[in-house]
Amino acid sequence: MDESKITERGRRTRQRIVEATGEQILASGIGGTTLDQVRAATLTSKSQLFHYFPGGKAELVREVAQWEGRQLFEAQEPYIRDLRSWESWEQWRAALINYYISRGRWACPIGSLATQAAMSDPELEQIIADGLRTWRETLADGVRRMRDAGLIAPAADPLKVATVILAAIQGGLVLSQPERSAWPLEAALDSALGPLHGASLTNAVVNSMP
Repeated sequence: MDESKITERGRRTRQRIVEATGEQILASGIGGTTLDQVRAATLTSKSQLFHYFPGGKAELVREVAQWEGRQLFEAQEPYIRDLRSWESWEQWRAALINYYISRGRWACPIGSLATQAAMSDPELEQIIADGLRTWRETLADGVRRMRDAGLIAPAADPLKVATVILAAIQGGLVLSQPERSAWPLEAALDSALGPLHGASLTNAVVNSMP
């Protein structure tokens, strides 16, 4: 739908539908989310729902995926764009944990969608894959900055380190969910960032050698 043709009130209604659908998907999955549930949660009619999302549930879920991706990146700003020091990595870590935990989100919306996307919609799968790839590359850029600044060993592989960090985030959230506590996510992130510190120690030893 051409959003330029929607009124401000219409944009608010459309966004309310997207957010309510996102919360429902996080709680019940794509398969457990129905348009009737979304209508009830947002007090919208069937005609309103299809006015804003003529493609039905598939279009709505894709919009949710894009919105969740934007929310996730905004929560990591500005730190994720400037990962060039240990302080900036710690600030990024704190912002990410706060994003999930302060909102009571004991699961990653993007990760949850990723596990279901291939079974439901190839286009949705591509949206999720692109979002995860961008996230991984942005973290890898931070590792490269650290490497170029001589803060970690030249042999550190930015893409591998970034992949380990993303895997730790998803796994940490899975373990945090039943605990209703941030500590499993914090522990997983600390372990994932360990290779960076290890590379730092290795680099320091190499540089100190005669």
